Amino acid sequence: MAEPIERNLGLDLVRVTETAALGAARWLGRGDKEKVDQAAVDGMRLHLSTIEIDGVVVIGEGEKDEAPMLHNGERVGNGRGLVVDVAVDPIDGTSLTAAGLPGAITVIAIAEGRGSMYAPGPLVYMDKIAVGPEAAGRIDLEAPVAENLAQIAKANGKDVGDLRCLILDRPRNQGYIDAVRSVGARISIFRDGDVAAAISTAQEDHEADVMLGIGGSPEAVLAAAALKCVGGEIQCRLWPRDDGESALAADLGLDLHQVMTVDDLVSSDNVFFAATGVTGGEFLDPVAFTGEDRAETHSVIMRSKTGSVRYMFARHDLNRLRAISSLTLD
Repeated sequence: MAEPIERNLGLDLVRVTETAALGAARWLGRGDKEKVDQAAVDGMRLHLSTIEIDGVVVIGEGEKDEAPMLHNGERVGNGRGLVVDVAVDPIDGTSLTAAGLPGAITVIAIAEGRGSMYAPGPLVYMDKIAVGPEAAGRIDLEAPVAENLAQIAKANGKDVGDLRCLILDRPRNQGYIDAVRSVGARISIFRDGDVAAAISTAQEDHEADVMLGIGGSPEAVLAAAALKCVGGEIQCRLWPRDDGESALAADLGLDLHQVMTVDDLVSSDNVFFAATGVTGGEFLDPVAFTGEDRAETHSVIMRSKTGSVRYMFARHDLNRLRAISSLTLD
């Protein structure tokens, strides 16, 4: 019985991300991040409870508070089927959606086995480098940027000057920007959404060759789940923001020098990943409202056991969706 359930999990998960994206996209450009996030969470919660898994949220919306969010430690699924860890980002790019900018997606990943996903805990940032399958095995987070770019260029059959490097637009990443510029490689600086950025390096016929810089720890785990499915690579290391976080890491026994790999972040060999575009960008097309009570979505489903990557275009009748759920799509 287990194998047929596994084969269907990807389609179950994409229903979760589609519904989250449809809800969040209604708030495109309206300047309200809280409404964007809540609409996406409501959409995810609607379908997660019906999936035949015994899941625990490892990457979620933080510790439980007054809001009905998908919090760390929450049990999800119907309690039957595969025992899994669950990572969600209802909106990777909440600010992008609120501002009406490209790059936002809604994401979910599951990995078989309790404890199969790394739980970042209180340190919410990591230093990262991510590449697609061609350059997997060629990178080293501890090596100079110039050395990594030379190896990535060789793996991709390019000159260093032709590489396209994705770097999150934060002051803490200025050193990376300077290092990339010093060797003459090209840079695309993105405002938010480093899950999509990391995965875009592993797409077939990808235009981006590497993502590097300091970004979110939860996003590193989600990116690792996707990259494990397609043979890409991510390396990362916890990055404390100040002396207080360094002391906290020491108290918790966290090794700030450890370079973590895909297998450290997601240890299971049975991983499912799904994402749906919200505002469009490098990775997936946006939600499009095409007429009264009609919408279109663009999603991806990945599975590590088979290495399969399925892109899904879907048309939705929102009236029928409302009729079978309590979701608000207005």
